[in-house]
Order: sequence, then C-alpha cells, then structure tokens
Amino acid sequence: MLSEPRSGRLAAWGNSLLAGFVSPDDAAVAIVGEDAVHRVEGLPGEAGPVGLTLALGRLRGLGVSGFRVALPAPGHPLGLSGPPEFNARALDAEEAVVGHGAAYGLVPEVHAAGPAGDVHVEVVWHCLPVREAPPADVPSLGEAERELAEALREATAVLSRLDVAASGPVAEAAVDAYRARAEAGAGRDVLAPGYPPRAARVLELAQRIGLLISLAYENGHGGAISASEMAARGAALRPVERVTRRAQVAAYNAYVEELERGRP
Repeated sequence: MLSEPRSGRLAAWGNSLLAGFVSPDDAAVAIVGEDAVHRVEGLPGEAGPVGLTLALGRLRGLGVSGFRVALPAPGHPLGLSGPPEFNARALDAEEAVVGHGAAYGLVPEVHAAGPAGDVHVEVVWHCLPVREAPPADVPSLGEAERELAEALREATAVLSRLDVAASGPVAEAAVDAYRARAEAGAGRDVLAPGYPPRAARVLELAQRIGLLISLAYENGHGGAISASEMAARGAALRPVERVTRRAQVAAYNAYVEELERGRP
C-alpha cells in the first residue's frame, strides 16, 4: 500500500502526458520507475510488444483521452467495467489501467529475476478490449476524503481494541516518519503534474492508513495471540483496507473525473 501500484504510475503519468504537462520520454521514464523495462503487447496495428513511448502515442491516436486505475480484490471489482475476460486478468494481477474515450485496457504481467538486492524486473502490459461503462464502486474525490477520515479513526480504534503491536510506539514512530517525509515533499511525484492538490492529499492519507494496516499485519500480534483474536483483527481491518483502496483509485482517477465534469 505504501508504494504506488504500477497501474497508478501509468495512469498518472499517462494522463499528464495527454494533458501536455510532460513529454513522452519523461512520462515513460516515470512509469518504468525502478523496473528495468516496460513494454505493451496486443496494441491494434502492432505485431508484437512495443515500448511505452510508442504505446502511449498509439493509444492517444486510437482515441484514449484519459486513464483510470482499477485495484480489484476477490469479491470487490473496484474500478472494473468488464468484460469478464478483462476482469479476470485484472483480478489475477490485482490491478489494471482502463482507457477513457476508447475501449482499451492494460493489465501488467511482471517478471522478476536475480538475487536479493539485484532483482531485474520486466513488465509487459497486455492491451485488451474493455466495456465502455461506469467503473465499479469508484467514489468521487470528495467522498473518498470523507471516508478516509473515518477510516483513520476506525483503524486506530481497531488496533487499540485488539491490542495489536502496530497501535503502540512502533506505529506512532513509523507514522511520524512518514508524515515528516510527506511534509518535506518526498513521494509527491506519485501523482504527476496536472493533478489537483486534493488528489495528492487523498492519496497521501490513503498511504498513511495503508501504513497502519501494514504494521498491524507485519509487526507481530501484540495481545491478539489466539486464532479467534487474529481472525477478529483481520475482519475488523478489511473494511478499512477496502476504503483505502477506493481512495487510491479515486485519487489516480481524478484527472478523468475532471474531464467528465467539464463535459457540457
């Protein structure tokens, strides 16, 4: 939850490119990030995989005017609109990008090799047809911000009630460090140029709550030592995780939300 999904990087910088804020090469470099290379396979008119710069230009030529993010989970097709074949691949990858303006979607397939500390990551984005329909369960930015404020209170209360290790000093120190980094501007390039400040604020809060959830699962069980108590912790945190993923999607999709709001 702390590092942005690859679909988020592609949508954010792809939208910034479409809006004219960055060059194709700069967008491609930002999308690849720390990976070795990204290619796109299955583009109409292309016999094989092509680089990101060519792919983004081709998608724009095909009519794509914006990119949305989908972060589906079992039982929650967040951001998807079909058809079933695309949804199944997106669910398997736990993420996807859906074009706005033309019915194309992208699902990443990640290949990693090499020893720890020197992992070589290559990503192939599979271009597939999508259904032109409203995405499932995506809130507006305003709705996401209100939900997150409640989710932060809920996460803190749940961890304290269950006596989870992540609700103590370790969590407080981690959250304070994350807040200091955010205030210093680190990580703000998760959302590319052209995004509204509110979208960055929503994404940062979602990441903060995601940190609490990660600590709850990774920093030991605290007082929740029985199987029933650990099950209760998971059950209590799942709704918070759901809200956090919805907020992530809303932040990345803010560009398309503004496009739609500007329609006559």
